Amino acid sequence: MIIPLSQFKMDKKKFKEIDKWMLFSIVTIVLFGILNIYLATKPYAYNTTYVIKQSLFFGVSLVGLYFIMALDYSIIKGFTPLFYWGSVILLVLVLVIGKTVNGAQGWINLGIVSFQPAELAKVATIMMMGKKLEDMDGNINNFKNFCIVALYAIIPAALIVIQPDMGMTMVLFFMVVGVFFAGGLDKRIIIGGLTGLVVAIVLVWNSGLIQPYQKMRIISFQNPEANSSEEGYHLRQSLIGIGSGGFLGTNSSFSKESAGGYASQYVPEVETDFIFAQIGEQWGLLGAAFLLSLYGILICRMIAIARDSKDMFGNIVAIGMTSYLLFAIWQNIGMTIGLMPITGITLPLVSYGGSSLLTTILSLGLVLNIGMRKRKLYF
Repeated sequence: MIIPLSQFKMDKKKFKEIDKWMLFSIVTIVLFGILNIYLATKPYAYNTTYVIKQSLFFGVSLVGLYFIMALDYSIIKGFTPLFYWGSVILLVLVLVIGKTVNGAQGWINLGIVSFQPAELAKVATIMMMGKKLEDMDGNINNFKNFCIVALYAIIPAALIVIQPDMGMTMVLFFMVVGVFFAGGLDKRIIIGGLTGLVVAIVLVWNSGLIQPYQKMRIISFQNPEANSSEEGYHLRQSLIGIGSGGFLGTNSSFSKESAGGYASQYVPEVETDFIFAQIGEQWGLLGAAFLLSLYGILICRMIAIARDSKDMFGNIVAIGMTSYLLFAIWQNIGMTIGLMPITGITLPLVSYGGSSLLTTILSLGLVLNIGMRKRKLYF
C-alpha cells in the first residue's frame, strides 16, 4: 500500500490543534541535551563529531516528526502489524549479524551509523498491543484475549533478553505494565504477573545469560566505595561530579581555557548513560530542576492526550510512551545518584544516540498526532 503525498499535507485547522507545550518541551530538551553533549566531550579533539551527529539526527527527526503528525494516525494504525513483525525480524537478524556494545549484541552496523532494533521494537510492541486491545473492544480480562496480547509483548522481550540487554528489557516491561493498567486489567492479574517476573528475574540471573561483570555493574550501586576502582567506579565518579555542582553549578566547561569539568574527564560514557552527571556538575540543582520541569510538562501533556484520545489505540500508545518516559527518566537519573542499579538506559532526548533520539521523537510525534485528532466527528 502506497500513501499518496497529498495525505501528508497538514491543513491549518490541524496545525492549530498541535499541543504547543508538548512540542516546546521536546525541542527544548533536545537542544539542552546537544549543548551538554558538547560540554561533556569538550576535553576530546573529536568532540564536535558527537554534536554534529546528534544535530543531524535531530534535523532528520524533525522532518520525520512533520510527516508523522501530518498523516492521520488511523492510517498509521493500519500499518501496525508491518511495524511489529518488521521489528521482530530485525531483532532476530541482530542476533545473527549484530555487533556487540557493552556486552549486548543489539546493534546493526549500517556503515555511517549503527541502529538498535530494540528501540523500534518497544514502540511497535505498544502499537500492536493497542491495536489488538481495540480489536477486542478492550476486553483484556478475557483469558484468551489476555494471552494473545501478552504473547505480542513476550516475543520481542524474549529476543531482547537473549542479546542480552537488561536495560531495554526493563523499559519494555514497564511500558507493557502501563498498557495493561490503562487497559483495565484486573489488579490481581497484574500482581500475579509481577510475582512471575520476580521468579523470571531469578531464573535469568542464574541462567548464565548475564555475565559476571554485568551482575557486578548492576549491584555495585549498593556500595560503590567497596568497588571504587572497578564496577563502582562509574557511580563514584558520577557522585563526585554531581556533588560538586551545588545549587548553581560549576560552569567550568564554559571557559575557553578550560579543558572541561570533572564529569567530562572522569565519568565513563558521560555523553550517553551518565549525561546527568554532566548536567548536575555544570548546571547544579537549578539546571537539574529546569530539565525535570520540562520533562514534567511533557509527561503531563501526554497524560492529557491519553485521557482525551478518541479511541483505545490512541489511549494505549500515549500511556505506553508515558510509561517509557517515567521509567527511563527515573532509572537513568537514579543510577547516576546511587538510587538505582546501573543499566544501559539512556536519558530520553538528552543522551547521545541517533537511533534512540529518532525513534523517541517519532513516537512522541505519534502521541502529538493522537492529540491533534482527539475530537470525535459527528454527522
